Amino acid sequence: MTPPNPHPPTSGCHGDAVLSARHAKAARILTMVAGLLALAGCEVGPTYERPAVETPRAFKSATQPASQPAPALGQTWWQLFGDPQLTKLEQAAGESNQDLKAAVARVAQGRAAVQSTRSGLFPTIMLDPSVTRSRSSGNGPSGKSTTGTLIQSPLDLSYEVDIWGRVRRAIESSQAQLQASTYDVEVIRQTLQADVAIDYFALRSLDAQSQIVERNVALFRRQVELTERQHKVGIVSQIDVVQAQAQLDATIAQGIELQRQRADLEHALAILLGQAPADLLVAVQPLDLTPPTIPPGLPADLLRRRPDVAEAEANLIAANAQIGVATANFYPVVQLTGVAGFESISPRNVVDWQSRIWSLGPSVSIPIFEGGRLTAALQQAKARYEELQANYRTAVLNAYRDVEDALTDIHHFADGLDAQSRALAASRESLRLAETQYQQGLTSYLQVIDADRTLLANELATAQIINQRLAATVLLIKAIGGGWDIPAPATRPAP
Repeated sequence: MTPPNPHPPTSGCHGDAVLSARHAKAARILTMVAGLLALAGCEVGPTYERPAVETPRAFKSATQPASQPAPALGQTWWQLFGDPQLTKLEQAAGESNQDLKAAVARVAQGRAAVQSTRSGLFPTIMLDPSVTRSRSSGNGPSGKSTTGTLIQSPLDLSYEVDIWGRVRRAIESSQAQLQASTYDVEVIRQTLQADVAIDYFALRSLDAQSQIVERNVALFRRQVELTERQHKVGIVSQIDVVQAQAQLDATIAQGIELQRQRADLEHALAILLGQAPADLLVAVQPLDLTPPTIPPGLPADLLRRRPDVAEAEANLIAANAQIGVATANFYPVVQLTGVAGFESISPRNVVDWQSRIWSLGPSVSIPIFEGGRLTAALQQAKARYEELQANYRTAVLNAYRDVEDALTDIHHFADGLDAQSRALAASRESLRLAETQYQQGLTSYLQVIDADRTLLANELATAQIINQRLAATVLLIKAIGGGWDIPAPATRPAP
């Protein structure tokens, strides 16, 4: 006789019912999860709009109103001056300047910050294995003392359903901050390039002034020798000798001061190039360049060519997104949490199918009372936006001012150079007449000294104005963007 089966087979209908119940339960869970994910489609907080800024029709200081945008200057705008030494210095500064390297490093930090913020869009999964050895009290409710081991190997899942767009607004803010740091690199690069050019031209101007002083020192030295000989034979008095010597010594002191200024400028150039001052030696070369003509273009096109304006707007976009983050904090936070893994009291069957454990479900955190913290955070975010909005408008106004200042300087220095050239020619003629009258005994040697001083002052002033014209041209190039153009209009970044 066959013994009865202790585990009779389950009927097909009963098995189907069990599977159907399981499928229904899984379907309910999936439907719940899908419903929560479907809610994650809105974003609270204001949509960014560029602040309105009044744009002038033309630059007031332009000699002729521009009818078309300024031509592209290119990233290597300094080549317009045709100075190979300047090109070498600019290239060295672009490769080794430490401020520029620090700005590039800040961009790398910004990229990492965006990636860190973006991780909030994805679930967090952690493996949390543990082994627990425990003993229960013999005086407990069961009245028995037991000792056992519990082995767990769960995967913990946590995911915030971004229903109100808090995470996406945070990503938007970090992306805008990254863009601002990228623009800041260009601001520092432009400032560096302009500083190198201005310092270099100033150094060469000092070379030209030193050349003028050295020429006058040689002339005054000969005059001292001549006056001393004339004094020995009784032609002139001792006062003429003393005056000639005083003029010589004063001019020598002037040359020493010019050399000091040149050394300081060379040291400043070395720092811009990322070098120790002792490692840079710029060859003596008097300044004799003519500045190129730079059209300023249209005021309406200026904003897209200014990285500082683009940086100010990117910061404003970031602040606008932070208002959305602060607003979303008022709404419930929905979390999906789950655990899946294995649990057993014996190492031999830890990974058995019967040892599996799992749980999945949403949780909601609703702010009820925060003591005004959320309201204060929102007010702070709005005030920060107002601050940066004012900063943006200031950056725009400063951009227009920089162009106007540079144009004004260029025009006035050009007119000043014309007047100074006439003064230089007149002072040379004055010296010629004074020397002739002195040789004829019609005037004192003091008249010659005054004419010499006037000529020297006008020669030095001419060299200085030439340098100022070049510096003003560099500042105009920087003011209109220095060859940079914003890649695309500043708009709200996509998460």
